[in-house]
Amino acid sequence: MSGIYEVVIIGSGPAGHPARLYSHRANMKPLLFVGNQPGGQLTITTEVENYPGFREAILGPDLMERMRDQAARFGTEFVTAAVDRVDLSKRPFTSWAEDRAYHSMALIIAAGASARLLGLESETKHMGFGVSACATCDGFFFRDKRVIVVGGGDTAMEDAIFLTRFSPDVTVVHRRDALRASKIMQERAFKNPRIRFIWDSEVVEILGNDDKRVRGVTLRNVKTRALTEHAIDGVFVAIGHKPNTDFLRGQLPMDERGYLKIEPGTARTPIPGVFASGDVADPSYRQAVTAAGSGCMAAMDAERWLEHEKHHGAPHPSPDQDATILKEPTQSTSVEPA
Repeated sequence: MSGIYEVVIIGSGPAGHPARLYSHRANMKPLLFVGNQPGGQLTITTEVENYPGFREAILGPDLMERMRDQAARFGTEFVTAAVDRVDLSKRPFTSWAEDRAYHSMALIIAAGASARLLGLESETKHMGFGVSACATCDGFFFRDKRVIVVGGGDTAMEDAIFLTRFSPDVTVVHRRDALRASKIMQERAFKNPRIRFIWDSEVVEILGNDDKRVRGVTLRNVKTRALTEHAIDGVFVAIGHKPNTDFLRGQLPMDERGYLKIEPGTARTPIPGVFASGDVADPSYRQAVTAAGSGCMAAMDAERWLEHEKHHGAPHPSPDQDATILKEPTQSTSVEPA
């Protein structure tokens, strides 16, 4: 690669596209890595009712398509591959995808997070048709329905309590005989009359109708191995989320769960010129609207940082002597149509 981009964005979800849009409006001409899941977790969500600006519900994939098309109006150089490693020890920063190196003066990480799932074929089949990994996103659609929540930690208790706003019958299924959740969350769940528990059990099959809608689950007792079938309308998997930051280990500070550490109120990481937005740095909210806002913050922080470096920073070595800052799309990668 003979050029250096002003900014590279890793990720194409609800944080990556706003970062790309605001970078364009600042005339930074970003390079965007689409990654392994274009559009992020919203592409496996059905109706979205809590994103501002839509009178009616919008399908998750449709929302991400609109975000992509809005930013594409400005033209974007993009790479469909996923970044598998980076070198942040010196500037320009280097990102590798499919053994090719890309260099940038600033880097925005918006790679998102992945819900930890059960790994069942039937879970994949019914995802979005009664199976969900986001109670906040989808709970409304289960008003007066019977649902189960799989998990035993704080996330599972929070989801179960939230779902009682809509469902009169919420069952928590946990593979142990005691919860892992904090004491206060346990107390709240135990005191809620709409929540009951099935202990020492795991989901081995999700049952559906011909239209793929969930109609029940098969549970297996982990001690007796006995199988039981339960009629329900929805399955909420709440065994945690995993930020997509494994490729950054050893490069950026992160907490024990893998979430990147940023300066409060900003998108700045401890490495100058590297910014994080969306679920890679958000263990608390994990919503599309908060991800979009943080993508805007990351682009604005990157713009201000680059401007400061131009006037006050020391010159940085190029990866090769003929390297130039790339302000316009090159012919080496694709450019999205307007």
